[in-house]
Amino acid sequence: MAPLPLTVLTGFLGSGKTTILKHALADPAFAGTAVIVNEFGAVGLDHDLLEAAEEDLVALSTGCLCCAVRGDLALTIGNLLARRTAGEIAFERLVIETSGLADPAPIVQGLALDSDLRGKIQLARIVATVDAVTGAETLANHPEARKQAAFADVLVLTKSDLVATEPAVQAARRFNASAPTVTTNRGRLAPEHLLPPATPARVLADTLALAEDAEAEHTEGIATVTLVRPEPVPAIALTLFLEALAEACGPDLLRVKGLVQIAEAPDTPAVVHGVQHVFHALDWLEAWPTDDRNTRLVFIGRRLMPGWPRLLLQQIEREVAAAA
Repeated sequence: MAPLPLTVLTGFLGSGKTTILKHALADPAFAGTAVIVNEFGAVGLDHDLLEAAEEDLVALSTGCLCCAVRGDLALTIGNLLARRTAGEIAFERLVIETSGLADPAPIVQGLALDSDLRGKIQLARIVATVDAVTGAETLANHPEARKQAAFADVLVLTKSDLVATEPAVQAARRFNASAPTVTTNRGRLAPEHLLPPATPARVLADTLALAEDAEAEHTEGIATVTLVRPEPVPAIALTLFLEALAEACGPDLLRVKGLVQIAEAPDTPAVVHGVQHVFHALDWLEAWPTDDRNTRLVFIGRRLMPGWPRLLLQQIEREVAAAA
């Protein structure tokens, strides 16, 4: 059975996550989604949406399920998956809303490393909200907000009806030049920006389109470095490359994401998702999403040297060839 796609919704205090989530849960397009929030009461759902309430689970008339995290996140997800397997509840995707002060890295890492969840869920995307009114100031003053922006696959500008968004966009891009930006309409966000795609890798087709223009040094030493190459990569070389990245960079390597053409299976690209020193199990697409079959990897981290990932991969490939 294919793993369920997971979206992580993060963003600083007051940046609009709850408003976005409330509108999403009322949208029929969101049916079949299980949403996990830190404090369910904060969502403030309308009473006419509620179908049934238990101690830890609320079913909605739109076909969504909501539950609160009252303990370990992995345990909460495991319980939901067990009830799904038993036929008690039904859902096809997961969305986690973090608290406003949360660092998304430990959340994603914890889920990737949990042996009970391995192969059952797959990170699809990280969505970060940025307040158009206070976003630039928040990013300047709060390291939590900076990490949320740096980890994001999509940056969502909220409260864009109140002020011009350009200052907040520019501030966010100093920490993440590769993520596309979208805006909300009074808290309403188009479902495709929040819902996990049908296959977790589809979101990469959009974000990687910005890869060649994203390489830059940003505030506080955070840099975006890209690797684009036409030559396929031997599977063992990719494994050793990711291990070497994790060992050499550790927590300074904030995000790695991309599509890799594997020499042994060139028609089915491998999907790479990494957060700091932890990499999710490789996912595979049935086919390339576009005619472009180049390997495309985006690295976001501190003190990354332009060109270094390319040189590291080339050296590993030489060593693999010499050992063959």
